[in-house]
Amino acid sequence: MKTHSTLIAAVIGVSMLITGLVTPGQAYQSKGDSSLQLGGGFFHAQGADVGTLNVDLGYGYFLTENWQLGLIQTLGYSFIEDGDDQWVASTIPYVNYNFRTDESFQPFVGAFIGASYNEDDITGTMGPQVGFRSFVNDSTYIVVKYRYEWFFDELDYDDIEDNSSDGNHVVSLGVGFVF
Repeated sequence: MKTHSTLIAAVIGVSMLITGLVTPGQAYQSKGDSSLQLGGGFFHAQGADVGTLNVDLGYGYFLTENWQLGLIQTLGYSFIEDGDDQWVASTIPYVNYNFRTDESFQPFVGAFIGASYNEDDITGTMGPQVGFRSFVNDSTYIVVKYRYEWFFDELDYDDIEDNSSDGNHVVSLGVGFVF
């Protein structure tokens, strides 16, 4: 577990360093604005020999300058030790609160509830998420986010033993646009 925490902290730290090197833009989302983001990341299931690379596409709508509702669609490919590799997808509606610290750096916290599925099974998922946006111009940003997924039931991977019912750590780095 300590190795996973160290890896997550390292990824977030490097991401913050990279976004800090980019000349910040001055951004200001307003009520009624939309956002579109494309990201990639990884997760490692606790207590299992499964690691997954994933791609996610998200759409968000700003109810106010701070509150955002949205939907994330993820698709991941799982590398399973001593077993057949599998795909997993999630459809996750979310709500985020965006802190307005300044115009270029915007941390957020949120929650989600949705569904995760593969070719063998489907289950519900929910949890918290945190992250930040670093704007590079008025409408383009780099996003770093972390979410923890609790599952309603275990996802089955054929006949492979999987103890991921404790949840998944998901870290994602991406680019987004406000329009």
